[in-house]
Amino acid sequence: MRLILGTFAALGALVAVPALAQSVGMQVVDASGAPVGTVTAVQGDNVQIKTDKHEALLPKTSFTVDGSKLLFGLTQAQLNSKIEESATTSQKAIVAGATVSGISGTAVGKVEAIDNGQVTIALTSGKRLQVPITGLRGNSDGTVTIGYTAEQLEALVNGGAAAGTAGK
Repeated sequence: MRLILGTFAALGALVAVPALAQSVGMQVVDASGAPVGTVTAVQGDNVQIKTDKHEALLPKTSFTVDGSKLLFGLTQAQLNSKIEESATTSQKAIVAGATVSGISGTAVGKVEAIDNGQVTIALTSGKRLQVPITGLRGNSDGTVTIGYTAEQLEALVNGGAAAGTAGK
């Protein structure tokens, strides 16, 4: 699951970007013109960029257009560090007993166990589903989010689909 780092608006990020619909492939640079990454997708109000190490969704308001490039308020090293810090914080929140919510915010189950990078979720229906820990996001309120609705998770378990693909 890719991270959405909404804190960049609070970091004094640059002026809002007008229409970024055609920005896939654009280079992202810092204030000195050094490369930060490349735009790989635009998803609603977010821009997905790939640095040398990571991919992250960032708010469009974190960028400003400068000719054929997007300016960003952090260097590549700073952005990588923020992404890693966020991922570490997120992973620490994924613990046994944590409530798991679907993308709509509705509780879909609880974390039952974590073993070798795999998380077993006891769904509210009583069924169990195992997903990679990377398919979940730990939240600051102690809950965990998975990128599926309760209905989609039930379909995965009932349909015999590979449970390990949930949350990716």
